[in-house]
Amino acid sequence: MLHALRCDALAGPILGDSQALLTYLTFDMAHLPTERLRILYLNSANRLLCDVTEPEGSVNATRVLPRAIMRRAVEVGATALILVHNHPSGDPTPSRDDVEATRRIADAARALDICIHDHVIVAGAAWTSFRALGLLRAAA
Repeated sequence: MLHALRCDALAGPILGDSQALLTYLTFDMAHLPTERLRILYLNSANRLLCDVTEPEGSVNATRVLPRAIMRRAVEVGATALILVHNHPSGDPTPSRDDVEATRRIADAARALDICIHDHVIVAGAAWTSFRALGLLRAAA
């Protein structure tokens, strides 16, 4: 099932069917026992170049290294990113640390002309979008 959802979500431009992407990410990450950060690196046509899951975090935190994320983005030629992480608590509300980490990543990305399309938190059957909450600046 996970493979079929992944194929549907990643078949075309990744932003072409955001619901398929959210379904895949929710199915894959929402019920993990510890937090994980996943970075989807995209090209200028919003096609997936690389899907990286950072090392596992704890039940309520994951390590965010903007420098490593940007290094990988430059290596693969990414022009955009989608950040995704899970909340094992079942509450998709961004924490203060989530907002601050996203701001640091967005600042680093902006300096390299890399767009952060969104940061999505999945938790159980629910999810939250930083873009929808107004926590990310509009793409330039």
